[in-house]
Amino acid sequence: MRQCISLWLFALLAPALALAAPNPKLAIPSFSALAQKATESVTITLDPGLLGLAAKFLDSNDPQDAATKEVLKGLQGIYVRSYTFDKDSAYQQSDIDAVRSQLAAPGWNRLVETRSRKTHADVDIYIMVDHNQAVGLALIASEPRQFTIVNIVGAIDLDKLHKLEGQFGVPKLDIDPSKGTPAPSK
Repeated sequence: MRQCISLWLFALLAPALALAAPNPKLAIPSFSALAQKATESVTITLDPGLLGLAAKFLDSNDPQDAATKEVLKGLQGIYVRSYTFDKDSAYQQSDIDAVRSQLAAPGWNRLVETRSRKTHADVDIYIMVDHNQAVGLALIASEPRQFTIVNIVGAIDLDKLHKLEGQFGVPKLDIDPSKGTPAPSK
């Protein structure tokens, strides 16, 4: 009888618990108006189905492709928005801040924050950890003529994350896997 009551309670509470769990997927606007003004734009939206399809095109006999395929297994999505403009201030800082503000939600932890007054370049890298497992990564980089937002959702192994750099629109993050922070510049 107790077991039956426990199962019923769990069934009733499960939806509430799921809602309470941190969500590593950011609500990234379409930025369609900005894409029209940009000299270059990149929009990548890879959900679980598309990630599986992309993994099929990787050659398991190629060590780099095999490693990338292994990283993709735990991911639920890769979302990239990147825009380059021919003049300064072609986009509003509020466009970036709307996404950046989501990283203040519980579960997100800042790995890197850089601000340059000289070049007006800002870089933020956040990671979401749930039960000692990285389940989300967000990168927001902005300069006067360019900005990039990357959101990786799913089980992320920082030791293997660097295998995605330069692929699927993921920029070079220069993360030192042993420390989970950017590697020193060479």
